Parts: sequence; C-alpha cells; structure tokens
Amino acid sequence: MTDNYLFKNHYKHFTLKSHNYRTLQTPNNSSNQNYATISSMIPIQENALFIADAHYPTHGDALLELLTKIEVGDIRIPQLFLMGDIFDLLVGGLEKSYALNEEAIRLIESIGTQLPVFYFEGNHDFQLKKIFKNIKIFSREEQPQYMGYNGFIVGLSHGDRYQSGWQHDLLSRVLRKSFILTTIKWLKPGIVTQKRAHLATKDICHQIPAFDAKAKAIFDSYKGAYWVIEGHYHQGEKYYRYISLPSLACQQQVAVMEKEGIVFVSIDTLEGDR
Repeated sequence: MTDNYLFKNHYKHFTLKSHNYRTLQTPNNSSNQNYATISSMIPIQENALFIADAHYPTHGDALLELLTKIEVGDIRIPQLFLMGDIFDLLVGGLEKSYALNEEAIRLIESIGTQLPVFYFEGNHDFQLKKIFKNIKIFSREEQPQYMGYNGFIVGLSHGDRYQSGWQHDLLSRVLRKSFILTTIKWLKPGIVTQKRAHLATKDICHQIPAFDAKAKAIFDSYKGAYWVIEGHYHQGEKYYRYISLPSLACQQQVAVMEKEGIVFVSIDTLEGDR
C-alpha cells in the first residue's frame, strides 16, 4: 500500500498470487457477452476504492462524508467503484427519487470529472444513465463485467444477477421498462414516499445462514474469472475466491485494492496523505 492511506486498526486482507497476463486465456465455452480478452479489459488500479450498499440516506451520512473527502482530495484514489444500492431509492425517470439524493448525486458527478468512476446498478438504484453523465454506468443487463488486476481476471457485479430466484429476476426486468415506470408514476404518485417509508423499517444487516454454499454457486456462474467481487448481500466476507463486499450501511467499511489483494477498511481508519 502506498502512503496515500493510513490504517490505524485491524483490517481483513485477501492475498492474490502473482500471475502473468499472457497465461490467462478466454475460455472456449464462455457464453457471457461481456467477457473479453484480458488485454482489452479495463484494468483495476492499485488503491482503487470500492463502496457497496450504502443505502443512502436511510442509513446515515457516511456516504456523503466519504464522497466529500474524495472530491476535495483528502482521500486520493485512482478509481472509484460504486457497487450498487448506493442509494436506498434512486430510479432514473422517477424524478421524486432525486430530491433527497441531490447532494450525493452532485458529488458523484463532480468526482467523475476528476477520476474514473464505475457504477454497477443495484436493485435499489437503476436507470441511472438518465441521471449521471460523467461516470461509467453498468446496468443489470451489462453485468457482470470482467476486468484485470495483477494478472488475474476479476468478475464484478452488484450481486443480484445469479442465484436470486426467478421472481427477483422477473421483477428486476419489469421495473426497468420505461413504460412501467411511467405507469407507476401515474397510478401511484406517492410511490417514492411510500417505498422509502417501507425501506426504513427493513433489517438489512444480518449474516445469511449457509452463505458459503450460495457464494460457491454464484462464483461458478462467472465464466473464466479467478476472483469475483460483489455487493448486495452485506456480508463483508470471503468465500473461496468470492468476495462479498462489506456494506457501508452495515459494517461501516469500504474495500481498497492493494498490490497483493483486496482489503476491507473501516471508514474512520481511511485517511489521505495530508
């Protein structure tokens, strides 16, 4: 880790072995259209920062504080990965969902003019290409994405593409249809207020029983990836080579890509080299 970061307390560290890009081949049976040869993949840079599942603003202002530090340069990073459910409710086309999120939207757009920002849409924040102009957005249909790091192929997604059940998959597809959103706005003009009130009552922070088996099944859905990085489940753990990112709302942690692997870091221990 460079001197851009100071870790004052304990953290979780997952090691990546050294490997050469030339030894990695695209699997012949890969059916995922987002898969590419590693030479053409976006490289994940050392010190890239990953934020997942902040569920802002329902679960506090940690997101705003973190984004502000990045914007003003107190935290220096080469890339920012927003791994979905950053907002508790933000939907392109539902204009009323923008109101409580205006400052966070502004900060993300501002940061996008300073460094690459990759936003993986979640199940609470989608149709975002209608909102953000300065960042790269991957819709659910464009996930997973495959990127390279330290000679390895890394699969990335919010986390609700695989092993989520057909009901979730169907609902996700339906809600992303523009005419459906238009109809919802007309039939239920108070939908945003009602949905936010419901979300505020949900318990989103808990360990999922037997998650290791589910993680292995998800990992097997990624064709050719050596590591898989996802949010969505709020676990903050490693299962095999599957990384379940910590939730900013639950664990008050983010992840940083070090030279030898990914590190989970408490937000109060992440400081810039001021």
